Amino acid sequence: MKKSLAILFVAALGLAACNTEKKGPGGLLYTIHKSGGKDKIKEGDIVKINFTQKNEKDSVLGSTYETEQAQIFPVSKKNYAGDMNDVLTLFGEGDSATFKINLDTMAARTNQPKPEQFKNDKYMIFTVKVEKVFKKGANEPDSVFHKKASDFFQADYKADMEKRKAAEPGKIKQYIKENNLKVTTSPSGLEYVITAPGTGEKANNTDTVVINYIGRFTKKNAKGKYVLFDTNVEKAAKEADHIQPGHKYEPAKMLPTNVVPGFSEAIKLIGKGGKITAIFPSKLGYGEEGGGPFAPYTPMVFEIEVIDIIKPKAAAPVQPAPPAPVKK
Repeated sequence: MKKSLAILFVAALGLAACNTEKKGPGGLLYTIHKSGGKDKIKEGDIVKINFTQKNEKDSVLGSTYETEQAQIFPVSKKNYAGDMNDVLTLFGEGDSATFKINLDTMAARTNQPKPEQFKNDKYMIFTVKVEKVFKKGANEPDSVFHKKASDFFQADYKADMEKRKAAEPGKIKQYIKENNLKVTTSPSGLEYVITAPGTGEKANNTDTVVINYIGRFTKKNAKGKYVLFDTNVEKAAKEADHIQPGHKYEPAKMLPTNVVPGFSEAIKLIGKGGKITAIFPSKLGYGEEGGGPFAPYTPMVFEIEVIDIIKPKAAAPVQPAPPAPVKK
C-alpha cells in the first residue's frame, strides 16, 4: 500500500512539473503539458502541428482543430530569441504545450507594430500538439531528405483524406441527430429543413437574392458550440466571438450562380421572408480539394433567411429604325 502511494506521489510530482510555466528567451512563457520524450525540434526539421491561437481575452483567432487541417512546415532559422521558430526548439514529437509569444519583444525586434487584434495584449498565445517531426539524417544530402519528407507527407495526407472521406456521412448524421432535425433530402444530397416557406415566387438563377446567413461546421469547439466560420449577422458573430474587422454586418446581395452548389439550391427553395437550415455535404460545397478554412470533405451548415428577391430589369424595347429616305 505504501509503495503504491509512493508511486502515485512521484507521478503527481512529475505531472505538476510538466505543467509548470517556465520563462524562455525574449520574454517567452511556456508550459509543457505532456512530453513525448523525443528529441527536440531543430532548425531544418519539417514538422506537422495542430494548434489553437488566442489573445489574452481567450478569443480563438485560429485553430487547426476547428478546421481539421494540421499545418506542415519547415522550421526556419530564428530571427530573434523567443520568436516562433525559436520556441519550437523547446518541443519534440508528441509534446503538447502552451506558449506565449511576447508581443513587445516581437514589435521591438521586427520594427513592426503589434497586429491590430493584439494591440492591447502583451502576449500571443498558442496551444500546440506536435504530431510529427521529420528529421534529416546525419550527412544526408538535402535532395534526399526533401524527397523522403515529400513522400512521407504525401502518403500521410492521402491516408488522412481517406479517413475524412469515410467519416463525412457520420458527421452529417450526428449533426442531424444532435439537433433533432427532421430533414428532407434532395436528389443532390442536400439535407434541409424549411422553417418558413416565405411568400411569392422563388428565386431563379437570374435574380438577385438579398439574404442573412450564418455558416457553421458540424464540429463543436472546446466550449461545446458548433464552430461559426462566416455570417453577416452581427449578433451571431458576437455570440460566437467571431467579429471580423472590416466585415460588413448587413444583408448580403448575391446571384444564385455565384455561390457553391448547396447554397444555390437552398436559397431557391424558399420565397421572400423564407428561412431554411441546410446541411451541405462537401460535394455541394468545397469538395475533395477544400478551400480557405474548409478542409477537404468538410460538410457545412447554413441558416439562411431570404429578405428579398430582386428580379432583373426588363431590357428596353428596341426601337425600329426610321425608314430610309426615298430618292425622288
